[in-house]
Amino acid sequence: MSIVKVKEYFKQFGMEDKIIEFDDSSATVEEAAKRLNCEEALIAKTLSFKLEDKVILVLFAGDTKVDNSKYKGYFHTKAKMLTFDEVEPLVGHKVGGVCPFAINDNIDVYLDISLKRFNYVYPACGSSNSAIKLSIEELEKYSNYKEWIDVGKIVENE
Repeated sequence: MSIVKVKEYFKQFGMEDKIIEFDDSSATVEEAAKRLNCEEALIAKTLSFKLEDKVILVLFAGDTKVDNSKYKGYFHTKAKMLTFDEVEPLVGHKVGGVCPFAINDNIDVYLDISLKRFNYVYPACGSSNSAIKLSIEELEKYSNYKEWIDVGKIVENE
């Protein structure tokens, strides 16, 4: 189970006790924000993309979605998300629990600048009912990110 791998990952840093597990689902931004009693923007959602023959992960603030023109401008190709069935075998976590921790090898992790607005955010921890509160500096450290990028756009409440 993915959350077990994430707990093992955080154990090496003495951080495994900071993982929060819920009785109910936190698989969506809305559900996670409700469980954590915070604004949706503070949920760090991790999206999985195919980039040629590679898989990449991009973390966005919960109120942000991929901006296709910015993505194409940065990566020089159209944004192509992994399908539901591809996510777990290629990333190592199921949809709803995808995070940058304890993932499969050779996956580059990027952090979208939409996250920089906050002192802390809540990424998932490998299951559809988990999260961890991390400062932006901790997110940088534990995600093993490649670089900060600007490929998102904030979505106003409709």
